[in-house]
Amino acid sequence: MNALFIVHEVIKKYVGKGGVAIDATAGRGYDTSFLCDVVGDEGKVIAFDIQESAINSTKELLDKEGKRATLILDSHANMDKYVEEGMADCVVFNLGYLPHGDHSIYTHFDSTKEAIMKGLNALKSGGVMCVSIYYGGDSGYEEKDALIPWLKTLDDKLYQVLVTYFHNWKKDPPIPVVIFKL
Repeated sequence: MNALFIVHEVIKKYVGKGGVAIDATAGRGYDTSFLCDVVGDEGKVIAFDIQESAINSTKELLDKEGKRATLILDSHANMDKYVEEGMADCVVFNLGYLPHGDHSIYTHFDSTKEAIMKGLNALKSGGVMCVSIYYGGDSGYEEKDALIPWLKTLDDKLYQVLVTYFHNWKKDPPIPVVIFKL
């Protein structure tokens, strides 16, 4: 059991064939590929990243697997320029830095907060957002320490927020967050 397992199980439960999924942090493309499987050929996946190497990695993976998605080289904080309000069944974030990438480039609370709000706006009623907070090593503590309390401020009449901790793990285990739009 890990954060990836939890997030993927939630997405499989709430998103189906023909759905619309947003990968707010394309990274190496693994979540984008997973979302393509979940929504199938009838669905649509849109993936964002600020790093060209991440977009290229995602494209290579999808090409190799014969999958398609719309890849956007831009910040997830600008997703409202590309997606319509209430169109998405799910939005996925993996916070931190690009695996095997430049550790000096990583997500920050201010842009993440903005992107989460825009992602919640893009979600349909009944949609789900999954945010995996990776904060170990040389980055991410400030983002985690600001994000966790901020999530408590989301209107409980509009959203339910579930934060999961691997309480007995050593070091800095990722924190999966699931937000349901009511």
